[in-house]
Amino acid sequence: MEAAPSVSALRRAGNEEFRRGQYGLAAGLYSRALALLEAAGEAAAAERSVLLANRAACHLKDGACGLCVSDCSRALELVPFGIKPLLRRAAAYEALERYQLAYVDYKTVLQIDCTIQSAHDGVNRMTKVLEKDGVNWREKLPPIPTVPISAQTRWSVPSAGGLTSPCETVPLGKADQTAASTGRARTLKEEGNELVKKGNHKKAIEKYSESLKLKQECATYTNRALCYLTLKQYKEAVQDCTEALRLEPNNVKAFYRRAQALKELKDYKSSIADINSLLKTEPKNTAALRLLQELNRA
Repeated sequence: MEAAPSVSALRRAGNEEFRRGQYGLAAGLYSRALALLEAAGEAAAAERSVLLANRAACHLKDGACGLCVSDCSRALELVPFGIKPLLRRAAAYEALERYQLAYVDYKTVLQIDCTIQSAHDGVNRMTKVLEKDGVNWREKLPPIPTVPISAQTRWSVPSAGGLTSPCETVPLGKADQTAASTGRARTLKEEGNELVKKGNHKKAIEKYSESLKLKQECATYTNRALCYLTLKQYKEAVQDCTEALRLEPNNVKAFYRRAQALKELKDYKSSIADINSLLKTEPKNTAALRLLQELNRA
């Protein structure tokens, strides 16, 4: 009978899945490892904190920022002032537009290690946002915890080669910030989708445009193209569908919506070509077949 995997084996497997970009699988492996540690209690606090921070990174990558905050907070309860959970929670708060809390976490990181550039960048971003609340915005902040000397990273200046870091925190911060941007992009796209349902296509375009500045995604382009079609901005719809097809060359919605826009621009030949390309992927697409009949009569 095969032995059950150990905590360390599950963590290694989770790390490997994370490196492969399989964040859901990685989170599942970290969860299994955490379940094995539950019975160990306080003795396993450090290991549990690491696993929670790792699972939080998966949630952040997947845009599940609320779950990321929860795991980071639990990790910090077990081992206070951990740099990784603080940075990841700050990135998640930022994506959730909870800017005051993000500011506090970034500032806490800088108390621990003042050389982490991603934390400096985060403080600068949050400051610019929070300054819009007026000159007294700092008075409205939650208290910033005082980091004890024992938790602060001490740096010595070596004779050559500059500062050295034992934990590679700067690359980590950049990766987490990228994940925060991805989460924020997803939130903006979802807000755009809700506005489309309400018929507010102009405002939806603004949300999709903000999302695309953070992350270029095929679905966001096709969603914005739909708004442009509704508002009879056909050239813009064509451009967005072209960008979507650059990202996903066989995307059915992009072909169909570009064909619709080209039809309205009276470029029937190009419109038919798009429909024919769509039908290679979905030969029985009824909407496309109907549009092709209209184009052939045009």
